[in-house]
Amino acid sequence: MTRLVVATRNKGKLREIAAILSGLPFMLLSLDDFPDFPEVEEDGATFEENALKKASMAAMVTGLPALADDSGLVVDALGGKPGVYSARYSGESASDEANNTKLLSELATVPYAERTAAFRCTIALCIPGGERYTFSGELRGVILDSPRGTGGFGYDPLFFVSENGATMAELSLEVKNAVSHRGKALALLKGHLGRQAGE
Repeated sequence: MTRLVVATRNKGKLREIAAILSGLPFMLLSLDDFPDFPEVEEDGATFEENALKKASMAAMVTGLPALADDSGLVVDALGGKPGVYSARYSGESASDEANNTKLLSELATVPYAERTAAFRCTIALCIPGGERYTFSGELRGVILDSPRGTGGFGYDPLFFVSENGATMAELSLEVKNAVSHRGKALALLKGHLGRQAGE
């Protein structure tokens, strides 16, 4: 079984990835399995740049195939913010609650019809000393004026998906994985890995 490093310490994200990639002949490791792994500064201008930077660093340091994602919330009324700064929108090491509070304050005067947004995700797969691949997904939604639901993480409680009649935090993991930006990108990745494993 091939070992595959997921360049994250986020347990929620790791669970989502493991659920989608289940059935493939890969054993997933996370950065928690490499305590000396250096901190990677996410200073790219796009989700793709950040994902590639994290995955290539993980492949180089561990000597194993590695994947990393960078994802975030893009709010139309805020000119695409928070974008690549989604995780640290209200400051470095910001909590989900602090980021959500800042987002709500910035949208306080924006009417519901104009609170359209998208979750975007790019996943990079890097093979040590070799190929680099990227896979992207998007989910459109609307930002509510107060949080709903207890599942998920990040901006999930504020992100309402009209087709499902629920916020991302109200969806089961199974449904979330089927519709989410990360789920769509991971489905493309899974197809690629499945083809590679079958060769």
